[in-house]
Amino acid sequence: MQMRPALVLSTHTMGLGVIRALGMMGVPVIAYYYSNKDMGYVSKYITKRIRVPHPEHGEEVFVATLVAQASQFEGGLLIPASDETLTTVSRNKTVLKNYYTVACTDWEVTKRFITKQHTYALADAHGIPAPRTVVPRSREEAAAYAEQATFPCLVKPSESHLYYEVFNTKMVRVKSVDELLAAYQEAADRDFEVMIQELIPGDDACGVNYNAYFWDGQPLVEFTAQQLRNAPPEFGSPRVVVSKHIPEVLEPGRKILRAMGFSGYACTEFKRDPRDGVYKLMEVNGRHNRSLMLSVRCGLNFPWLQYRHLMQGIPPVASDYPEGVYWIALLEDLFHSFKYRKLERYPLSDYVRPYLQSHVFSVFDLHDPRPSLRRISELVGRSLRRTEGKVSSVSQA
Repeated sequence: MQMRPALVLSTHTMGLGVIRALGMMGVPVIAYYYSNKDMGYVSKYITKRIRVPHPEHGEEVFVATLVAQASQFEGGLLIPASDETLTTVSRNKTVLKNYYTVACTDWEVTKRFITKQHTYALADAHGIPAPRTVVPRSREEAAAYAEQATFPCLVKPSESHLYYEVFNTKMVRVKSVDELLAAYQEAADRDFEVMIQELIPGDDACGVNYNAYFWDGQPLVEFTAQQLRNAPPEFGSPRVVVSKHIPEVLEPGRKILRAMGFSGYACTEFKRDPRDGVYKLMEVNGRHNRSLMLSVRCGLNFPWLQYRHLMQGIPPVASDYPEGVYWIALLEDLFHSFKYRKLERYPLSDYVRPYLQSHVFSVFDLHDPRPSLRRISELVGRSLRRTEGKVSSVSQA
């Protein structure tokens, strides 16, 4: 029987993982991409690639494009693979579900995890451990909190993907009242709502993922993993992750998803607080995550489980998975391991171990090489443009 297509919206690391996870199962995959940094649209698994406007900068045109092309891919599975596409598709789900099966939550649910202050409010209301968080409504409120704050602490955006687009960082670590107010004002000047949050100590290995396919309040399939190294260290995105059974995060992970009324796939992040040994809720990602291919490598193909459930009516069934399998963002790990070797101070064996054990790379794949070549080409081009810009600035000085 001919399978209906999956339309993957955004084809960077998360999207590439979805493309490969479905493509290897024989699902026809249509790639929608909008960023010059994307690489998944050149994968061998792609049936058709379509360039579209940025989903949040050109939301109306983006949605109109999906509607206009519905006759080609009617009844296909629409999978947002970035926060930008998730936000836009969720906001317009009532329209899009007339043409497609839409693999994301309704907007009322999406707001509860996209806007982080709602996530922390839910955690507080349901007794789920999380960092202490306040949301100042003015500079005066920020200043009042700063006078009693324990430093260092964090200034974090309520909507991190929009903040990252402007400041190229997820949050700001501040060590004084002046730094806190400066970070607050910088965000306020760009109309960003921010939170002031307790800093949970501990290195990157304190971070863990609770991945789950959730439906009607029940976890159908669960998978946990430990983050080992981030890019950059401490506040960056994971660059090395290992599969590991972490039972302590199962109940709080289930609890926050139930509180949100969530159904579908989510990656919920926790961090173990070394002061009390408790795992604290950091965020909920209501779409496939960067290290998706780790669970696939471990025998839990979440995009395929999602496809079979939503398109064929086959509910996912839980199964066990091996520990000690690694996911590696190769270029990021090589670069940051060298750049931050004095800061991280890991023994050489820690750096090498993931490469010697069972592992999967985020982009590099000998059986599907074009995305990694596209990624390298984009990084080299970006570096050359940066160098040319510096040379030009010097020559004009």
